[in-house]
Amino acid sequence: MAVKIKSKYGEIDIANNVIATVVGGAATDIYGIVGMASKNQIRDNLNEILKREHYSRGVVVRQEDRDVAVDVYIIIAYGTKISEVCRNVQDKVKYNLDTMLGMAANSVNVFVQGVKVVGELD
Repeated sequence: MAVKIKSKYGEIDIANNVIATVVGGAATDIYGIVGMASKNQIRDNLNEILKREHYSRGVVVRQEDRDVAVDVYIIIAYGTKISEVCRNVQDKVKYNLDTMLGMAANSVNVFVQGVKVVGELD
């Protein structure tokens, strides 16, 4: 499925995998994020951190009128403030969708799928 954007020059179809890659890249750049998690961990039989090529398993994209709604499933590092990390994810995802793809995010829902103890955060 793709998100359709109409402009004065015609119609643009952006695949969900492209949006998921942009969203996943934005989310994993945030301090305190260990990685992306699968939205259906039991069905996908994945209990690990997703690699870049599988970000679409951790992002759900829905088209609402002319905007999109995005659900992001993440794993956070132990010792970070969860509410602050989630707010940073929302802001960065909205900014990246607007600047890279030219689409507005109606809502960005962040679901913390786990907390992981890591050695030392940078």
